Amino acid sequence: MQRIGEIAAFGTAICWTLSALFFERATKRIGVLGVNFYKLVFAFVFLALSAGLLRGQFLPLDAPPDAWFYLSLSGIVGFVITDIFLFSAYRTIGSRMSTLFLALSPPLTAFLGFVVLGEAMGPRALAGMALVAVGIILAVLGRGDIRLASGPDRKGYLFGFLSAIGQAFGMILTKRGLGDYDAVSGTQIRVMVAIVGFAIVSLLWERGASMKNSPKDKDAMKFTLFGSVFGPFLGVALSLFAMQKTHAGIVSTLIGLTPVLIIPPAIIFLKQKVRPLEIVGALIAVAGSAVFFL
Repeated sequence: MQRIGEIAAFGTAICWTLSALFFERATKRIGVLGVNFYKLVFAFVFLALSAGLLRGQFLPLDAPPDAWFYLSLSGIVGFVITDIFLFSAYRTIGSRMSTLFLALSPPLTAFLGFVVLGEAMGPRALAGMALVAVGIILAVLGRGDIRLASGPDRKGYLFGFLSAIGQAFGMILTKRGLGDYDAVSGTQIRVMVAIVGFAIVSLLWERGASMKNSPKDKDAMKFTLFGSVFGPFLGVALSLFAMQKTHAGIVSTLIGLTPVLIIPPAIIFLKQKVRPLEIVGALIAVAGSAVFFL
């Protein structure tokens, strides 16, 4: 069962790579709050339909109180707080740079998993994590442009760092709350709470302007829809399923491959220049992820 959890975690990394590319384009058009609110609305519709087909129950009415409590906290931390930081980073420094900061999440998650959940990881898992971390660090250094710049870039780096911390805490809360409960319905709880959270933030911050004006930009809504399919729908559901089947640190490490997996589409579709050290780092990171499957 651990192997299928690792496969699901790797699938999550692929989904989040695609969602990052779509969300970057949408965020630059309609802003952080607009994209986040509507991505969750779209995701909730997909999740409700999936739950109805798979479980015969469109809403998670059978979730135990403990699941509601911790998954609601996870929705606030993992979606609302973390994604405000992450999407702000998308807007200022781009999706490729922003996802690099999520490489900090695996060691943070593994540490929190040990402290909070008592998860002890074996030598093979630790070796795999180390290889992935080394590969991602090399990919970061290979860019040659990570520096404490002034203005928006500095804020973008800070947003990226804070999103990594938020993701780690969100994963631990998810692991604690999900237990043996259905992953799709568990994601519904997180999404429902996050929709309310973003609605409140939008009303307080900008009097609901994003919620009212975003649908007028059809291209942005299209990008948001596609990002929602691969992000809070498929990606998050796979991550929750993976959390049920294997250690939180392993899940976070494999999901941390997103900064590496985003390199090929950046070359092919965005026509970005990638340096040799980045490719070397990508290969090492992929080798590290393969250790989990040996």
